[in-house]
Amino acid sequence: MNILALDTCTESCSAALLYQGELFQRVEMTQRGHSDLILGMMDDLFKQAGASVSMIDAVAFGRGPGSFTGVRVGVGVAQGIAYARDVPVIPISSLQALAQGAADKLDVDCLAVAMDARMGEIYCASYQVENGIVQVIDDERVCPPEKFSPNSHQQWAGVGTGWGVYGELLHQQFADKLLQVSVEQYPQAVSIIKLAQIEAKAGRLLSAEQALPVYLRNNVAKKKGEQ
Repeated sequence: MNILALDTCTESCSAALLYQGELFQRVEMTQRGHSDLILGMMDDLFKQAGASVSMIDAVAFGRGPGSFTGVRVGVGVAQGIAYARDVPVIPISSLQALAQGAADKLDVDCLAVAMDARMGEIYCASYQVENGIVQVIDDERVCPPEKFSPNSHQQWAGVGTGWGVYGELLHQQFADKLLQVSVEQYPQAVSIIKLAQIEAKAGRLLSAEQALPVYLRNNVAKKKGEQ
């Protein structure tokens, strides 16, 4: 299956293309302009692959949580392509994508993901690695960092920007159950493709109108730097 994936949920903007078994990817850090950047990235990927958007079978995207503006951009672009090409979408949690990317780099079994949600809160969830794929073991949520704690006696790797912003509080919560911390971890389109392949095999493909954002926070507020 040829899959186009994109993620604009955070300051790490990325696109990836799985075409005829070969993987192409682009990543760039930015605080704004995600919509223009992601479109340019996709054009570059198709040129690299010698392909076109008409050759994709599905569009996978980071559904959030993350920056309100960024999440909307990703959902909107994915939905537009899916409508235009009449292909299904595969929404992937940005927290799960972050966890999968970290699991592929770190030798760990349990990951405590915390992304900075601003306003004194984090987006967070816990994951366990099974056969190389991360599985969520509690609900994704937005909460103050002092409310995120280990749900088992295992050793955890703390990953994500939340560990940089609220490191002291999170270290207190995890205490001696913390194996290591990796702050510079972001959701990436290449991890979304890996997870999307599993969804596609299981038949969990959605129509374009079902491409919906997941914000986790009801009182969404746009802050400077999230644009």
